[in-house]
Amino acid sequence: MALSKADLRGVLSGISGILVTPYDENGDVAPKKLSPIIDRALAAGVHFPVVNGNTGEFYALTTDEAITMAKSVAEMLDGRAPMLAGVGRGIRDAVALAKASAEAGAEALMIHQPPDPFVAPRGVVDYLKRIADASDGLPMMLYLRNDTIGTKAIADLCAVEGVAGVKWATPNPMKLAEAISACDPDIVWVGGLAEVWAPTFYAVGARGFTSGLINVWPERSMAIHAALEGGDYETARKLISEMRAFEDVRAEEMNGTNVTGVKSALQLLDNDCGPTRPPSAWPLTPAQHEKLVGFMRENKLVK
Repeated sequence: MALSKADLRGVLSGISGILVTPYDENGDVAPKKLSPIIDRALAAGVHFPVVNGNTGEFYALTTDEAITMAKSVAEMLDGRAPMLAGVGRGIRDAVALAKASAEAGAEALMIHQPPDPFVAPRGVVDYLKRIADASDGLPMMLYLRNDTIGTKAIADLCAVEGVAGVKWATPNPMKLAEAISACDPDIVWVGGLAEVWAPTFYAVGARGFTSGLINVWPERSMAIHAALEGGDYETARKLISEMRAFEDVRAEEMNGTNVTGVKSALQLLDNDCGPTRPPSAWPLTPAQHEKLVGFMRENKLVK
């Protein structure tokens, strides 16, 4: 059942945990490998698991694979937490995935910003409306990776019925502040650049943040969230500084090692979810691997 906008506001203000997509030895999706990762994240208190996000290699999946992941994650969650399902690509793929995700039990959709080189802001309005219709009105969180469309266009998108939140994934807090002021105050603005940027976004009005770290160290993500919710920026910054090496590895090669870093850390934790698919980088370079192992050992995640 879909969450109400009011309920979704509360959930989005927590941590949206972006799950990896596991593969088997043949390179096919192997969702059951997520079971211990999901259990660990929920035990730590992660509010909102997200399937088919960018840490889940959304653009490397076929639509059928993404549907399989949505159905499988919903089954593994079994009502223990609400599921946010990523939707995107061409309109027909997006509509098919939205419908299947709703039928699987997703409580809300995260709408990937269309990467088409010829995107019109008013065309995205139509895109959102068709996705909403296909999902029978599930609440939507917009995933904004490019703020150059301007504040007016962002406000138009947020005015579409069913839009409940925005995942803000550009390193521009002043534009975020402008967008917050221009839109319905009921919209939840979620920090979309993980823990490292969360304090900056909180300072201008965002609440909650997305996290790939939850696959590896959900307890640290929860501690950072608790500090920010309590207004304790000093503690939040200290906790973030201690996991900065992990995010630094993920940011290398034009962010091409983003998921590589997470999956490599999972291998070190004996939760092997397979390699990433091209064009993501795989494996880590020796220097990157050494930095990751150092991070894991320093924080007692491995011996």
